[in-house]
Amino acid sequence: MKISEKLNSSTPVFSFEFFPPKDSDGFATLFETIARLKASAPAFVSVTYGAGGSTREKTVNLVGNIKNTIGIESMAHLTCVGHDQQEIRSVLESLDAQNIENILALRGDPPQGEEKFIKTEGGFEYADELVSFIKSSFSFCIGAACYPEGHVECKDLDRDIENLQRKVDSGVDFLITQLFFDNRHYFDFLERAQKKNINVPVIPGIMPILNLKQIQRFTKMCGTNLSEQLMSKFEGVQDDNEKVRQIGINHAISQCKELLENKAPGIHFYTLNRSKATLSILEELKEFA
Repeated sequence: MKISEKLNSSTPVFSFEFFPPKDSDGFATLFETIARLKASAPAFVSVTYGAGGSTREKTVNLVGNIKNTIGIESMAHLTCVGHDQQEIRSVLESLDAQNIENILALRGDPPQGEEKFIKTEGGFEYADELVSFIKSSFSFCIGAACYPEGHVECKDLDRDIENLQRKVDSGVDFLITQLFFDNRHYFDFLERAQKKNINVPVIPGIMPILNLKQIQRFTKMCGTNLSEQLMSKFEGVQDDNEKVRQIGINHAISQCKELLENKAPGIHFYTLNRSKATLSILEELKEFA
């Protein structure tokens, strides 16, 4: 089922992001996570695509397994990095053969060790080109990324929203945001988007803070801010993993409740292939289900 159809419901959609593990132990752990999360009846799950297409085969196989064997609607991430048009077409044909109906179309980050994105010869430079290519030959429902605080490579918010407008106009059906920790950024982003007549559903992406060093590394990579007010909650407990975890979960619960009370179409959880924190948050959101 296409995610755009699920988003037509008056009930918020809850969804999860996973990444393909490196080894068999990682896959065993992931499938345990998926089994636990399946009980919460997610609208869909997504599977990331490694830098330079490094998890291409794993991504295709994993989304197919999740949909066709486990029975959860799944969406494959697809990036422009390291692929020409024919290789991208091949990936799309493989996904189509697995009955996958949903794609998250991304430009993608530069491969590890490279500072700037470099277009592959015969490939695409921007996500809107990838979206147009998919729309021209396939019937996938297409999601795309958006950045409430601006893309890490484009902190001019007006220019960033203009880039997004081109992407949406190319055929995007819905958007999922980069992680953020202050809902003001999401609501301000919606105002900017609406002024540009960007009216597709925008699903907020939420990652609970479970490890301070890890989240600080993530936010530095993606250009997301951790406010002084939020960080002050962790003062004196930085080395107490359980207290950090509980503060992070409580903050995520508050975020989600405010977002849903203000008619966000759902929540997309960045799970890092774990289930406990996500399930704890979902338990507090039952009134919205």
